[in-house]
Amino acid sequence: MSMIWPEVRKILQHQLPESVFNLWIEPLRCLAEDDQVLELAGPDRFFCSWVADHYHAAMQEALQRLEKPGVGIRFRVDPELVSDDTAGAGADGRVGKEQLRLPQMPKGRPRIRTLHPRYTFDEFMVGESNALAFTACEAIAAGGAEAEPCVFINAGTGLGKSHLAHAVAHHLYNHSPSTRLCCLTTQQLTAELVRHIRSNTMDQFKEKFQRQCDVLLVEDVQTLSGRGKTQVELAEAVDCLLENGRRVLFTGAVGPREIPDLDDGVRSRLASGLVTSINPPDMQTRRLIIQRKAAYHKLALDEEMVEFLAEKVRGDVRRLESAIVGLKAKANLRKSQPTMAMVKEVVATVVGGDGGGLSAEAIRDFVAAQFQVSVGELQSKSRKKDVAFPRQVSMYLARKLTDEALAGIGKAFNRDHSTVVHSIRVITEAVARNGSVRGQVEHLTEKLKQRQK
Repeated sequence: MSMIWPEVRKILQHQLPESVFNLWIEPLRCLAEDDQVLELAGPDRFFCSWVADHYHAAMQEALQRLEKPGVGIRFRVDPELVSDDTAGAGADGRVGKEQLRLPQMPKGRPRIRTLHPRYTFDEFMVGESNALAFTACEAIAAGGAEAEPCVFINAGTGLGKSHLAHAVAHHLYNHSPSTRLCCLTTQQLTAELVRHIRSNTMDQFKEKFQRQCDVLLVEDVQTLSGRGKTQVELAEAVDCLLENGRRVLFTGAVGPREIPDLDDGVRSRLASGLVTSINPPDMQTRRLIIQRKAAYHKLALDEEMVEFLAEKVRGDVRRLESAIVGLKAKANLRKSQPTMAMVKEVVATVVGGDGGGLSAEAIRDFVAAQFQVSVGELQSKSRKKDVAFPRQVSMYLARKLTDEALAGIGKAFNRDHSTVVHSIRVITEAVARNGSVRGQVEHLTEKLKQRQK
């Protein structure tokens, strides 16, 4: 077997600056090579990703010069370096992980969950519903003086909180690779905590998350509920990081005030910085999302199609993605660009019927008319029974008959999503025990369904 990799390395060594070669090429180890593939191993997945993004073309050019144009290049994590405790010489005699770390990086593997490749700032559609969250995350990623050191983003499923968290991570890896980033879910944090407790290495855990971290991103914070030890350790880590000028980003399905079984001190720390929500996209943002995703899938949608999709497919962004993917499948099957008939078929599949047209606002207006109260009263702070009851019924029906997120429903009444949760609970219990309320709710439900037809 010819030795391809040493020759490629020699070419790269002459092409690249010495510091670049030593940092990104020297640590690579050849696991296998033949006339089909050159398999290279790096110290971790993100090192491999960086090399693939920035030096793959140079390697292919080197293969061309060596008259090996058909050889593919594959990157993988070095199997000898997958343990946090691994150090010393590798199989080829070179020093292992201690030498392979980026400048100022911690010894352990980067604590980061798998990043979605398209969850970047450039791919995020900014609208009124998410502008504050987007700006806050951009500031965290840039690390300027204007950045809020602690940000909490709460949003329902499919509204973009994970997209923004991953975008911060992508930005840091692309623009500031020496940043010590810890990006993980609460479940992963708990699992790591348990592992260190069992191995009696809690000092290592504290070192990782309190001193060897420049930016901490924790997703799914609502699952902290009831996890006392994780809450304590996270609170200590946040205190230590913020005291030392580090940055912290939390995301959760609910705000810090609504997470049950949470220590008051932890709740206070989660809410100590900027707390912002992402609401379902408005009409204009939905149009932009549809246009962007249609362009990505090379679908030609005219203005009428975009308008129809934006009007009918509401709620989270994933529903819009589902509609576009379904439309692409139909267009490919019929070997044509989308037609309005195809659009209507897809909408019927995604949302049922012809899209219904029901929204929290439409239900609110309808219920207000039925109870002979004004929309302004339903949006007011009035707690009078003849206003509070139809307001609660409206929220209950909006949750039952639409796919809008709790925060989106609350917005129609100038309330937050915790009020919506309370209203749903009140009406659910009333329907179960009170025949009169059940009858009213069923009557309103039937009339609203008739309006959909």
